[in-house]
Amino acid sequence: MGEMIPLVLIFLALVIIAGTLLPLLRVGEWWVRIFDFPRLQLFLIGAFLTPGLGYLVFSGDHGLGKWVFMALIACLIYQGFRIYPYTMLAHKQSLDSMNPGHEDILSILTANVYMKNRNASGFLDQVSTFSPDMVLVIEPDTLWERQLTSLEATYPFTIKQPLKNTYGMLLYSRLKLRSPDIRFLIDPEVPSFFSEIELSSGKIVEFYGLHPRPPRFGQDTDERDAEILMIGRDVAHGEKPVVVTGDLNDVAWSYKTGLFQRISGLVDPRIGRGFFNTFHAKYPIFRFPVDHIFHSRSFRLVEMRRLPSIGSDHFPILAILSYEPDRMNPEPSVPDGEDRRLARELIRKGKK
Repeated sequence: MGEMIPLVLIFLALVIIAGTLLPLLRVGEWWVRIFDFPRLQLFLIGAFLTPGLGYLVFSGDHGLGKWVFMALIACLIYQGFRIYPYTMLAHKQSLDSMNPGHEDILSILTANVYMKNRNASGFLDQVSTFSPDMVLVIEPDTLWERQLTSLEATYPFTIKQPLKNTYGMLLYSRLKLRSPDIRFLIDPEVPSFFSEIELSSGKIVEFYGLHPRPPRFGQDTDERDAEILMIGRDVAHGEKPVVVTGDLNDVAWSYKTGLFQRISGLVDPRIGRGFFNTFHAKYPIFRFPVDHIFHSRSFRLVEMRRLPSIGSDHFPILAILSYEPDRMNPEPSVPDGEDRRLARELIRKGKK
């Protein structure tokens, strides 16, 4: 029994090591990309194992265990490095607004309502309480669309694509939408939304709403990555301020999300503020930041918050942005030649 304890701890450490190393492979296979998600969980489990494993392997004759222990420490340092930017210890990437009361304010509520969830009244109450300028609804079917009809009295500008395959979306806006468009960039069953938004001041902002497919058994991430990077490429070539939001089915700290940021030049208000984990709402131990909002450097953040549960497997998220082009955020990391090559390759692969 005494020999079994270090063996069990070594086995668990090896699982954490494997879960740390696999995401370093820049491939889209689902069984690799799924390990992008639990960085925080792997870090915490590894930190819990470390004292006991260290004591056992260094107090006995466990040569292999010592190597495993040192590899575990290296993995913990790496995982900590990856999640550190999403703590309040890091510098904010999207700086606080210096003028939150002016007319160039844009507030967006993004909510994956979960198609089988029927708590439309609770969601409507939440929209009424927070009164955002725009509401992006993810996973609605036609029943959800009917139940949210009352929103149109306050939000007269809409884009609608309800679907029964869990990839429908609805957009409600009190701000004028110009050239609204529903695009099927990769998959004919997975729409994305595009529109120009006219702020109260008359300033035009480009808006993208996304919900690509997630990594899961038998479903790799090539199409997800291609869709996100296509948007990033379009954003980089544009001249107007931009907001991209939605359930991207990828975590904030993944390599692909970082690549999207470098290609697009957009900033992430999570960085320096917290995880804002939005999924899974019903299982606290398995929560990840998968619902996102990215914005141009010309926006500053007034407020960002995760909203209370509405019965979905996701928490809604609210972001209030202030357009302040005279006080731009610092430029995030710029893409190098390898980033551009990899983005082109991922887009090509996903479009096959």
